[in-house]
This record gives sequence, structure tokens and C-alpha cells, in this order.
Amino acid sequence: MSPTPNFPRRWKLAGGAELIAETFSSRIWKVVRTDGSPAIVKALKPFDDVADELRGEHFLAWRRGEGTVWLLGRDGHSMLLEFAGETLLSRVLDEQGDNTATAIAAEVMARLFTPSRHPAPPDLQPLRERFASLFKKARIDRDDGRNSLYVEAAATAERLLANPHDVRPLHGDLHHDNIMHGPRGWLAIDPKGVIGDPGFDAANMFYNPLDRDDLCLDPQRIAHMAEIFARILGQTPLDILDHAIAYGCLSAAWHYEDRNAVDENRELSIAEVIRAVRLSF
Repeated sequence: MSPTPNFPRRWKLAGGAELIAETFSSRIWKVVRTDGSPAIVKALKPFDDVADELRGEHFLAWRRGEGTVWLLGRDGHSMLLEFAGETLLSRVLDEQGDNTATAIAAEVMARLFTPSRHPAPPDLQPLRERFASLFKKARIDRDDGRNSLYVEAAATAERLLANPHDVRPLHGDLHHDNIMHGPRGWLAIDPKGVIGDPGFDAANMFYNPLDRDDLCLDPQRIAHMAEIFARILGQTPLDILDHAIAYGCLSAAWHYEDRNAVDENRELSIAEVIRAVRLSF
């Protein structure tokens, strides 16, 4: 059992903290502030991609609660965050259906891209840098004489990066378990802090929820999502589908590097269906 850490006095927390989640990268504590309001403390562990989480902290500070939880305080590798609520978007999907969940995700996306009066954080990860694993896997396949989906997706990513529709700070990991409902409505949590074309933020939704391959492999759902997100982001459905293919193969490349063939093949299977939907438009 993890010991309760000593949180900074300036955070003005009442006594006691409840550990509500623990992952390979962090411990999540529910705390109460001295004014009686709940809050969350996310305490990062030392791990390879800790920079991802720290960039996400900068993204939250920049958004100032518009579409995301408020970053209320920081101390080293710990963050004091607004309590986002108890209801995940995945619960809405289960209870009210996928179209309702998609519409909510699109609303959150729209809020995330409302203009800010403040300059973007300087240390967000450029989208090209984030695609490094896909480009590396595509080179391996080309060198081996394989004209794989990785090779095709890398070419798509290169085209998207060369001609971005817009360049903005991005959440970087938007999906059904990173969108929550609470006192301020629907908010995004756990950003990665990337900068690039907003179409990238729609892409991960096509591969989620992770336990609903019946949805993720459904061509009608894919086409519907592409149209909804395209309308919200001011792009075409083809643009959104291109982002989805590139992102799925990037995710598969990460699984390839981790020697996780099951999840690699899952992402590639979904990307293949998205590719077929794109060709039918």
C-alpha cells in the first residue's frame, strides 16, 4: 500500500487523502481542500516518458480551465488538479449510446480549440517528433522490401505534417476515459501536450474504447465520426480519416517497439478498416 505523501502546505489541503488509482506512471489521490472542495493530486513516478506528463501540465496551465480541468498547483512531479467529476464518457457510451458519446467528445474538442489570449507553451512536443516511431518502423519495412501499411501511413503523416490545416496546442490523448463530467460539465483530463494540426486530436477516438472492437471496426461508425469531427474542426472527413490512419499506425509502432503483438495487430486492423472507409468516400 502506498504511503500518503506530504503535500505542500500552500495547497491548503485538509487532512487525509484517498488513493483512487495507480498506474505505471502515477498515483492519483483524491483530497479535500480547506474550503471543503474536492481536488485531485497526480503524483508522477520516475518512468521513461515522464516528459509527456510534464508537457501535459504546461498544456493545462495554458488552457486555464477552458475545456480541461484547472491546474491548481504544482510541486516537482506532482500536480494539484480540479476534481473533474465521477462520470467517464465511456459510461455515457454504455448507457446512452455511441452517437451521444461522440457528440459530447466533439463538444469538448470544440472547447479545447477555442482561441486563447495567452501564447502557447514553448515546450510542447512538435507533432513530427511524436511520429518518430512510425517513421522508424516504416524505414525498417522499406529496407526489408515490404510495402506495408506502416509505409503508407508514414507517407500520409508526412503529407499531413507538410500541409497542416492549422497549428495549435493539442491535448494529444483524447479518448473516452480522458473525458469526464462534473460540476463544470464535460472536461478533458490527462493531456500529453503536443503542438500541430488539430485533426490529430480526433484520431485516437476512432480506436476507443479499447474494449469495444465491435464499434472500432464498424465502417458506419468510422464514417459518422469522420463527419462529426470534420465539422467541428473545419476540415474534411478525408482529412480526419487520414489523421486516424496515421495515428493508428503510430500507436501500432509503439506496440511493436514494446513487443506487444496483440495490441499492434489490433491497431493495424482498425487502421485497415479506416483506410477502406476513406477509399469509399
